[in-house]
Amino acid sequence: MTTKKALGDASQAYQATSQFVHTVLWNDIRNARTFAWMVTGVLMSETAILSAWMPHIQSQAHYAQSDERRCRRWLENPAVQSGQIYAPLVIQALKEWGPHSLVLALDTSMVFGRFCLIRVVVVFRGRAITLVQKVIEHESAQVSTEQLLPILAEVKGMLDFLGIVEVRFLADRGFCDTELMSWLRWCHWHYRIRIKSNLILFSPDGERICKVGEIKLHPRESRFLHNVAITGHLFGPVHVALFRPTDVPEQWQIVSDEPTDINTFDEYGERFQIEEGFLDDKSNLFGLESSKLRDAPSLERLVTVLSGYRVQFRSFGKSTLTPSTSPASHFCLLALLGVMMQSSLGSYLAAATLFAVSEGLSVVERGLRRMIDPHWQRGISYLKLGLRAMHHCLSRGQPFFERLTLHGGPDPEPLGFRRNNSLPPSALLEVGWVIDFRCP
Repeated sequence: MTTKKALGDASQAYQATSQFVHTVLWNDIRNARTFAWMVTGVLMSETAILSAWMPHIQSQAHYAQSDERRCRRWLENPAVQSGQIYAPLVIQALKEWGPHSLVLALDTSMVFGRFCLIRVVVVFRGRAITLVQKVIEHESAQVSTEQLLPILAEVKGMLDFLGIVEVRFLADRGFCDTELMSWLRWCHWHYRIRIKSNLILFSPDGERICKVGEIKLHPRESRFLHNVAITGHLFGPVHVALFRPTDVPEQWQIVSDEPTDINTFDEYGERFQIEEGFLDDKSNLFGLESSKLRDAPSLERLVTVLSGYRVQFRSFGKSTLTPSTSPASHFCLLALLGVMMQSSLGSYLAAATLFAVSEGLSVVERGLRRMIDPHWQRGISYLKLGLRAMHHCLSRGQPFFERLTLHGGPDPEPLGFRRNNSLPPSALLEVGWVIDFRCP
């Protein structure tokens, strides 16, 4: 089947992807064509809802139901395995990270009340970029350390391959487990983990101090306890930071492997970016729960593809769209296509996010942001910048998906004040004191 080179329509997006799809070894050429049109559907509709892809998919079928059924069969194909393609994709994006510290966040989210999505992300300039994720059939968002460690081991393998050794790990109180902390210590990763109020603190010599919840703070007051032990196993030494931000009774209670201070709360606050990512997947952008997929492998494939989509939109070019694009562009699209072959619902979301954020970064680095964003200062996320850049390029016949790179270090163009008017936790502190126990 041939397609016309029309500007600004699905045919152009299909041509931009299919040239890379056909360089992969396929057991059936029909799988390659289906995959290319599925990519096109996600790019054009910006949603995980299969029926929304149908206006952008061209085939010999007379009915949209036939095209949707073909995509669904692809997603449910047991030969398509997630992770094997997305890992090279994200490694490509991080290979130019440099000597900067990398921030990881771990969290879970329930999908349809039956499936638990476990995700480890890189916190990157206001966005959460998926590294590894897993969808399991589970009754709650609470998972055991035994279920987490294989996922974290995969993350460690990727970072070791990249030579990234300076890592800070963030997690909510549901993951406050000394076995997990021991594993993080073995990896030489720093951590900031929220702890529960019933956690017992001990001095270095094993004398019980109190429960964390028994330390009552006034609004905007903070306390720091250094070189303490926690739980009946006397795990330590660790360092604890407590903070009550406002008049609400709930306190921030964080355990760290490094001495704590007021900056600890800002560091932990970066964890909330992963929750924004879940919100994008499930409602704000992609509508994951509207996909109507109801099995864990298919969900995992779809989530992976959509996550990579966030990073792909990073390279916004000036030349016309031709088959002869850069090697990085070949890799980006090959990886995206491979993800869609070997992953399912989880795969779609991961790849889409990765690609879109990457394209948005390219717009900023090339000084082209104001061609996309009408604000004087950056007023939209890198994800949305990438999506807009893709449509900008499509309407003008310009290339996109040319690079896939995430650079470490400070954000060259942070969000303007109007879009980021919340003060960091450390700015709310008035009173703070430190108790420093001496190790025996």
